Amino acid sequence: MRQLTIIFLILFTLPAINGMAQKYEALKLDEKGEFKIVQFTDTHINQEKEDISLVLNVIRKVVENEKPDLVVFTGDIVTEDNPKKAYSQIGDLLKETATKWVVVLGNHDDEHNTKRTKIVKILSKIRGCLNQVTDKKYGYSDFVLKVGEGEKTSLLYFLDSNAYSTLKPKVEGYGWFTAQQINWYKEKSNAFTKANNGTPLPALAFFHIPLPEYKQVWNSETSVKIGVKNEKVCSPDINSGMFAAMVESGDMMGTFVGHDHVNDYIGVLYDIALAYGRCSSVGTTYGDLPSGGRVIVLKEGKRQFDTWIREANGSILYKCSYPTSFITETEAN
Repeated sequence: MRQLTIIFLILFTLPAINGMAQKYEALKLDEKGEFKIVQFTDTHINQEKEDISLVLNVIRKVVENEKPDLVVFTGDIVTEDNPKKAYSQIGDLLKETATKWVVVLGNHDDEHNTKRTKIVKILSKIRGCLNQVTDKKYGYSDFVLKVGEGEKTSLLYFLDSNAYSTLKPKVEGYGWFTAQQINWYKEKSNAFTKANNGTPLPALAFFHIPLPEYKQVWNSETSVKIGVKNEKVCSPDINSGMFAAMVESGDMMGTFVGHDHVNDYIGVLYDIALAYGRCSSVGTTYGDLPSGGRVIVLKEGKRQFDTWIREANGSILYKCSYPTSFITETEAN
């Protein structure tokens, strides 16, 4: 009887196990040893106010031109009461090209009738979406995916930068990474480094609200900046130390955010690239930059990546490489 029970449990759970394996399998490099990511951000889809097909067309055109291995949406994507339909439509679009995708949440995603806990559950059930449901204290969508295998693995961190200050009225403004989230990142990073014989693996991070250091890199007179800054950097008023943790851990090559709709620059501070995506909305938010996305191409086993902006109209802007495009004459000498 006990053996029958065990067999039943194995048969019952096998489909779920296989589903998880299929959904969260390691991401693979292409035949050239590269992995291409397209970042879309701040689409602000609200089907009661505008036609979702306009945004879907932006996504379709950029994906058709770039043929990415992964699409990452960095917050403020669906801003309506019931986001399930819109996310399903995004999933259907990306299913046409068998493109995997991930969403990190912004400050506007849960301002309506669907809260963060429900949104991440919706996403985790859509085929092709790699979102994982995580514990609230570590952020509602904090997880890491591996690209490649062995010593040539790269890491992709997806982080919930939260929404608004939890200390109002003492502290106003936007949210920040909590101490628990920073400790989670440090623990993950240290574990990967230890398993790699003490050498940090190349890593990128994606989240919505820019770190305070985005202001610092733009204001630096010595750093190279590529792209435009057409509005102030809307960072949290509290600097909780996530950037310091990344510098100390030694794995992070670059961070990619949205939030500020008419900034799309990239600059390097303490060997970490701080980059904006390109706003992907269509006439639903402020700003006049043409809709598009940011492209990032990882190189197998190297602390390098190429990046550029691809507009929906086909234009390519600001093509550059980390770290070579950001080395100043002083550093080169």
